[in-house]
Amino acid sequence: MSNIKVNKVDAPLLDDYVFKRTFTRDDPNGILKDFLEAVLKIKIHNVQVLNAEIPKDLLDERGSVLDVRAELDNNRIVDIEMQLNDEGNIDKRSSVYMSKNIATQIKTSEDYKGLKPSIVINILNFNRYKRNSYHSVAHMKFEKTSQEEYVDLGYKREDELATNVLEMHFIELPKFIKKNPEIKTKLDEWLWLIVGREDKVEMSKLDNPEVKKAMKLVDEIMADPKEREIIEARAMAKFNYDSGVAYAKEQGKKERIKGRKKATE
Repeated sequence: MSNIKVNKVDAPLLDDYVFKRTFTRDDPNGILKDFLEAVLKIKIHNVQVLNAEIPKDLLDERGSVLDVRAELDNNRIVDIEMQLNDEGNIDKRSSVYMSKNIATQIKTSEDYKGLKPSIVINILNFNRYKRNSYHSVAHMKFEKTSQEEYVDLGYKREDELATNVLEMHFIELPKFIKKNPEIKTKLDEWLWLIVGREDKVEMSKLDNPEVKKAMKLVDEIMADPKEREIIEARAMAKFNYDSGVAYAKEQGKKERIKGRKKATE
Protein backbone atom coordinates (compact mmCIF):
# COMPACT_ATOMS: atom_id res chain seq x y z
CA MET A 1 0.00 0.00 0.00
CA SER A 2 1.32 3.43 -0.94
CA ASN A 3 2.17 5.44 2.14
CA ILE A 4 3.84 8.64 0.94
CA LYS A 5 4.26 10.80 4.02
CA VAL A 6 4.15 14.56 3.74
CA ASN A 7 7.24 16.54 4.76
CA LYS A 8 6.34 18.75 7.72
CA VAL A 9 8.69 21.49 6.50
CA ASP A 10 6.61 21.86 3.34
CA ALA A 11 3.33 21.47 5.24
CA PRO A 12 3.48 23.39 8.54
CA LEU A 13 -0.13 22.52 9.43
CA LEU A 14 1.04 18.94 10.02
CA ASP A 15 2.73 20.25 13.15
CA ASP A 16 0.13 19.85 15.89
CA TYR A 17 1.23 23.13 17.54
CA VAL A 18 0.84 25.10 14.29
CA PHE A 19 -2.46 23.33 13.60
CA LYS A 20 -3.88 24.19 17.00
CA ARG A 21 -2.64 27.79 16.95
CA THR A 22 -4.09 28.30 13.46
CA PHE A 23 -7.51 26.88 14.20
CA THR A 24 -8.00 28.36 17.68
CA ARG A 25 -6.51 31.88 17.50
CA ASP A 26 -9.08 33.12 14.98
CA ASP A 27 -12.86 33.40 15.42
CA PRO A 28 -13.93 29.72 15.64
CA ASN A 29 -16.92 30.53 13.47
CA GLY A 30 -14.53 31.25 10.61
CA ILE A 31 -11.89 28.76 9.52
CA LEU A 32 -12.59 26.09 12.18
CA LYS A 33 -16.31 26.04 11.38
CA ASP A 34 -15.57 25.82 7.66
CA PHE A 35 -13.11 22.95 8.19
CA LEU A 36 -15.55 21.02 10.41
CA GLU A 37 -18.37 21.47 7.93
CA ALA A 38 -16.07 20.07 5.25
CA VAL A 39 -15.17 16.96 7.27
CA LEU A 40 -18.57 16.25 8.86
CA LYS A 41 -20.61 17.26 5.79
CA ILE A 42 -23.15 19.13 7.91
CA LYS A 43 -24.21 22.74 8.32
CA ILE A 44 -22.89 24.26 11.55
CA HIS A 45 -24.24 27.49 13.02
CA ASN A 46 -21.94 28.02 15.98
CA VAL A 47 -18.59 26.67 17.17
CA GLN A 48 -17.14 27.14 20.65
CA VAL A 49 -13.53 26.09 21.27
CA LEU A 50 -13.24 24.29 24.61
CA ASN A 51 -9.44 24.05 24.94
CA ALA A 52 -7.82 27.04 23.23
CA GLU A 53 -5.15 27.23 25.95
CA ILE A 54 -1.68 25.80 25.38
CA PRO A 55 -0.65 23.23 28.05
CA LYS A 56 2.06 24.18 30.55
CA ASP A 57 4.04 21.01 29.82
CA LEU A 58 4.31 22.00 26.17
CA LEU A 59 8.08 21.51 26.09
CA ASP A 60 8.49 18.41 28.22
CA GLU A 61 10.64 15.64 26.80
CA ARG A 62 7.77 13.72 25.23
CA GLY A 63 5.73 16.79 24.28
CA SER A 64 2.11 17.54 25.07
CA VAL A 65 -0.64 16.20 22.87
CA LEU A 66 -2.19 19.23 21.21
CA ASP A 67 -5.74 18.51 20.14
CA VAL A 68 -8.54 20.92 19.24
CA ARG A 69 -11.73 20.33 21.21
CA ALA A 70 -14.92 22.20 20.37
CA GLU A 71 -18.68 22.18 20.85
CA LEU A 72 -20.92 22.48 17.81
CA ASP A 73 -24.33 24.15 18.02
CA ASN A 74 -24.49 23.15 21.70
CA ASN A 75 -25.31 19.57 20.70
CA ARG A 76 -22.05 17.88 19.62
CA ILE A 77 -18.55 17.62 21.11
CA VAL A 78 -15.74 17.19 18.60
CA ASP A 79 -12.03 16.51 19.08
CA ILE A 80 -9.44 16.94 16.30
CA GLU A 81 -5.97 15.40 16.53
CA MET A 82 -3.04 15.46 14.13
CA GLN A 83 -0.86 12.32 14.03
CA LEU A 84 2.42 12.31 12.08
CA ASN A 85 3.73 8.84 12.91
CA ASP A 86 2.00 5.49 13.20
CA GLU A 87 2.53 4.37 16.78
CA GLY A 88 0.11 1.47 16.34
CA ASN A 89 -2.42 2.89 18.79
CA ILE A 90 -4.58 5.38 16.91
CA ASP A 91 -7.71 3.24 17.36
CA LYS A 92 -7.17 3.16 21.13
CA ARG A 93 -6.21 6.86 21.33
CA SER A 94 -9.32 7.78 19.40
CA SER A 95 -11.45 5.67 21.75
CA VAL A 96 -9.95 7.43 24.77
CA TYR A 97 -10.67 10.89 23.34
CA MET A 98 -14.21 9.86 22.49
CA SER A 99 -14.75 8.49 25.99
CA LYS A 100 -13.39 11.68 27.56
CA ASN A 101 -15.85 13.73 25.54
CA ILE A 102 -18.64 11.61 27.02
CA ALA A 103 -17.27 11.43 30.57
CA THR A 104 -16.83 15.20 30.94
CA GLN A 105 -20.54 15.67 30.28
CA ILE A 106 -21.77 13.26 32.91
CA LYS A 107 -22.88 14.58 36.29
CA THR A 108 -24.62 12.45 38.90
CA SER A 109 -27.75 14.63 38.83
CA GLU A 110 -28.14 14.69 35.06
CA ASP A 111 -30.19 12.42 32.79
CA TYR A 112 -28.41 10.42 30.07
CA LYS A 113 -30.91 11.80 27.57
CA GLY A 114 -28.95 15.06 27.52
CA LEU A 115 -25.71 13.36 26.45
CA LYS A 116 -24.20 15.07 23.41
CA PRO A 117 -22.67 12.96 20.62
CA SER A 118 -18.88 12.63 20.73
CA ILE A 119 -16.98 12.96 17.44
CA VAL A 120 -13.24 12.39 17.04
CA ILE A 121 -11.42 13.47 13.86
CA ASN A 122 -7.98 11.91 13.31
CA ILE A 123 -5.78 13.43 10.60
CA LEU A 124 -3.07 10.86 9.85
CA ASN A 125 0.16 11.30 7.91
CA PHE A 126 0.21 7.54 7.33
CA ASN A 127 -2.10 4.78 6.13
CA ARG A 128 -3.64 2.82 9.00
CA TYR A 129 -6.61 0.85 7.68
CA LYS A 130 -7.06 -1.59 4.80
CA ARG A 131 -9.83 0.52 3.30
CA ASN A 132 -10.16 2.02 -0.16
CA SER A 133 -10.96 5.48 1.17
CA TYR A 134 -8.88 8.37 2.50
CA HIS A 135 -11.79 9.52 4.69
CA SER A 136 -13.31 6.68 6.74
CA VAL A 137 -16.14 7.19 9.21
CA ALA A 138 -16.81 4.66 11.97
CA HIS A 139 -19.78 4.15 14.31
CA MET A 140 -20.68 1.52 16.87
CA LYS A 141 -22.68 -0.93 14.75
CA PHE A 142 -24.36 -4.26 15.40
CA GLU A 143 -22.86 -7.39 13.91
CA LYS A 144 -24.90 -9.40 11.42
CA THR A 145 -27.64 -11.44 13.09
CA SER A 146 -26.66 -15.11 13.30
CA GLN A 147 -29.11 -17.78 12.17
CA GLU A 148 -28.97 -19.47 15.58
CA GLU A 149 -30.08 -16.29 17.36
CA TYR A 150 -32.61 -15.14 14.77
CA VAL A 151 -36.12 -14.33 16.03
CA ASP A 152 -38.80 -13.47 13.46
CA LEU A 153 -40.25 -10.26 14.84
CA GLY A 154 -41.34 -8.93 11.49
CA TYR A 155 -38.62 -6.31 11.08
CA LYS A 156 -38.11 -5.66 7.38
CA ARG A 157 -34.94 -3.75 8.19
CA GLU A 158 -32.96 -4.16 11.38
CA ASP A 159 -31.29 -1.30 13.27
CA GLU A 160 -27.62 -0.93 12.32
CA LEU A 161 -26.40 1.58 14.92
CA ALA A 162 -26.15 0.58 18.58
CA THR A 163 -25.83 4.26 19.51
CA ASN A 164 -25.64 7.58 17.67
CA VAL A 165 -23.41 9.29 20.23
CA LEU A 166 -20.07 7.80 19.08
CA GLU A 167 -18.38 8.70 15.80
CA MET A 168 -14.77 8.45 14.58
CA HIS A 169 -13.24 9.96 11.45
CA PHE A 170 -9.89 8.85 10.03
CA ILE A 171 -8.37 10.98 7.27
CA GLU A 172 -5.32 9.22 5.81
CA LEU A 173 -3.30 11.83 3.93
CA PRO A 174 -1.10 9.46 1.86
CA LYS A 175 -4.27 7.98 0.33
CA PHE A 176 -5.55 11.48 -0.43
CA ILE A 177 -2.28 12.34 -2.18
CA LYS A 178 -2.36 9.07 -4.13
CA LYS A 179 -5.87 9.85 -5.38
CA ASN A 180 -4.72 13.38 -6.26
CA PRO A 181 -8.26 14.77 -6.58
CA GLU A 182 -9.24 17.94 -8.34
CA ILE A 183 -10.73 20.59 -6.07
CA LYS A 184 -14.43 19.77 -6.05
CA THR A 185 -15.33 19.95 -2.36
CA LYS A 186 -14.42 22.00 0.70
CA LEU A 187 -12.68 18.96 2.13
CA ASP A 188 -10.44 18.86 -0.94
CA GLU A 189 -9.54 22.51 -0.32
CA TRP A 190 -8.62 21.96 3.32
CA LEU A 191 -6.68 18.74 2.79
CA TRP A 192 -4.59 20.29 0.02
CA LEU A 193 -3.80 23.13 2.41
CA ILE A 194 -2.77 20.67 5.13
CA VAL A 195 -0.47 18.69 2.82
CA GLY A 196 0.99 21.93 1.43
CA ARG A 197 0.50 21.31 -2.31
CA GLU A 198 1.16 24.88 -3.47
CA ASP A 199 -0.62 24.82 -6.83
CA LYS A 200 -3.76 23.28 -5.32
CA VAL A 201 -3.67 25.68 -2.37
CA GLU A 202 -3.53 28.67 -4.71
CA MET A 203 -6.68 27.39 -6.40
CA SER A 204 -8.36 26.67 -3.06
CA LYS A 205 -7.85 30.13 -1.65
CA LEU A 206 -9.54 31.65 -4.70
CA ASP A 207 -12.67 29.62 -4.00
CA ASN A 208 -12.65 29.69 -0.22
CA PRO A 209 -11.87 32.86 1.78
CA GLU A 210 -11.48 30.80 4.96
CA VAL A 211 -8.64 28.81 3.38
CA LYS A 212 -7.00 32.10 2.40
CA LYS A 213 -7.42 33.35 5.98
CA ALA A 214 -5.86 30.14 7.34
CA MET A 215 -2.88 30.53 4.98
CA LYS A 216 -2.32 34.03 6.32
CA LEU A 217 -2.43 32.82 9.92
CA VAL A 218 0.06 30.02 9.18
CA ASP A 219 2.44 32.53 7.56
CA GLU A 220 2.15 34.81 10.60
CA ILE A 221 2.87 31.95 13.00
CA MET A 222 5.88 30.72 11.01
CA ALA A 223 7.27 34.28 10.76
CA ASP A 224 6.93 35.00 14.50
CA PRO A 225 10.30 34.40 16.26
CA LYS A 226 8.61 33.35 19.53
CA GLU A 227 6.35 30.90 17.76
CA ARG A 228 9.28 29.48 15.77
CA GLU A 229 11.23 29.01 18.98
CA ILE A 230 8.40 26.94 20.46
CA ILE A 231 8.01 24.90 17.26
CA GLU A 232 11.73 24.13 17.08
CA ALA A 233 11.97 23.36 20.81
CA ARG A 234 9.06 20.92 20.53
CA ALA A 235 10.68 19.27 17.52
CA MET A 236 13.94 18.86 19.45
CA ALA A 237 12.12 17.49 22.53
CA LYS A 238 10.35 14.93 20.38
CA PHE A 239 13.60 14.01 18.61
CA ASN A 240 15.31 13.44 21.97
CA TYR A 241 12.38 11.36 23.22
CA ASP A 242 12.22 9.24 20.06
CA SER A 243 16.00 8.77 20.13
CA GLY A 244 15.81 7.62 23.74
CA VAL A 245 13.05 5.15 22.95
CA ALA A 246 14.97 3.81 19.93
CA TYR A 247 18.13 3.40 22.05
CA ALA A 248 16.22 1.58 24.79
CA LYS A 249 14.70 -0.79 22.23
CA GLU A 250 18.10 -1.49 20.70
CA GLN A 251 19.63 -2.17 24.11
CA GLY A 252 16.73 -4.45 24.98
CA LYS A 253 17.20 -6.34 21.74
CA LYS A 254 20.93 -6.81 22.46
CA GLU A 255 20.14 -8.06 25.98
CA ARG A 256 17.61 -10.58 24.63
CA ILE A 257 20.13 -11.89 22.07
CA LYS A 258 22.78 -12.10 24.79
CA GLY A 259 20.33 -13.98 27.03
CA ARG A 260 19.47 -16.49 24.30
CA LYS A 261 23.19 -17.15 23.65
CA LYS A 262 23.81 -17.83 27.33
CA ALA A 263 20.82 -20.19 27.45
CA THR A 264 22.26 -22.30 24.62
CA GLU A 265 25.77 -22.54 26.07
